[in-house]
Amino acid sequence: MAEQSILRVGIAGAGYFGRFHALKSFKAERENLIGIYDPVIGNAIKVGKEAGNVPYMPLDQLLQSCDALIIAAPAEFHYELALEALEKGRHVLIEKPIASTLDQADHLIDLANSRGLVLQVGHLLRYSAEQKVIHERIKKPLYIETMRIAPFKPRGVDVSVILDLMIHDLDLVLAIVPSHIRKVDALGASVTSEFEDIANARVTFENGCVATIAASRISLKTERKMRIFSEEGYLSADFVENQLVMIGKEKGMPLPGTNGFRREVVKWKDHDNMEAEHNAFVKSCLDGIPVLVDGVAGRRALNAALAVIKSIKESRERMQVSGLLNSKTNSF
Repeated sequence: MAEQSILRVGIAGAGYFGRFHALKSFKAERENLIGIYDPVIGNAIKVGKEAGNVPYMPLDQLLQSCDALIIAAPAEFHYELALEALEKGRHVLIEKPIASTLDQADHLIDLANSRGLVLQVGHLLRYSAEQKVIHERIKKPLYIETMRIAPFKPRGVDVSVILDLMIHDLDLVLAIVPSHIRKVDALGASVTSEFEDIANARVTFENGCVATIAASRISLKTERKMRIFSEEGYLSADFVENQLVMIGKEKGMPLPGTNGFRREVVKWKDHDNMEAEHNAFVKSCLDGIPVLVDGVAGRRALNAALAVIKSIKESRERMQVSGLLNSKTNSF
């Protein structure tokens, strides 16, 4: 496989993200998109027409023909699709979350490792320009605050907002903080779906760093922001505006009256996160480059997300016992 110059790619799932993956794969120089699978054949045909008239293929045929499978199906099908692909010797790029349970994640990781296959998890913001600079600037974070809110969309309501949106920031925080989680305290509520639509978590790490992470899919506007207080200074990242502001002592314009602090502003116009993700996947499959967001990273983010969900459940039970929450409606 390492001697190939082109990766034959199949896509499982022709929904919101599947369409984007198909368009990126079709345009990628080192990818050959050979087919799309979806249980709703019409969806696969429609997306295929947009991506160079790529045909619909049944899953078995697609796995026989491709070198790698991109899984963009609903979360409940991630494990079984990835398992089948890995068992047939195919590399896998799987949208987050990696699986529904930690046992499932462990099985996929072990299988990929035993067969020498790439297992990459689609935590897209790890391939952002902002995240790259954050890693370069921040080495000793003390407190992190993230906000990820968006208007309601029917897509993604098969899981909670924790597994839909918050897991992105959990993954980013875990990649920044060089420590294990010591404690998670969280609150959340379901408003428009059967799962939590809004949640807030406080994550305390063993090294003393604390992260406050908020997520909502029922807001009036879209915000994706992160603020980091560290020994190196203060950093603010806006993932919508593609802008990062750093106040420290190394780079940027001097700030009068601050004892040597400087303000650095970095902006990006043309960086494409999904394109970067695809490029990284191809390089891992064909050139043997280490996977940035591998199965272990995906499992770590899933573990944190499940801890948030567990804490919300425990908080709700305590409130029900104290009479603050209606046990039937989960409302005050």
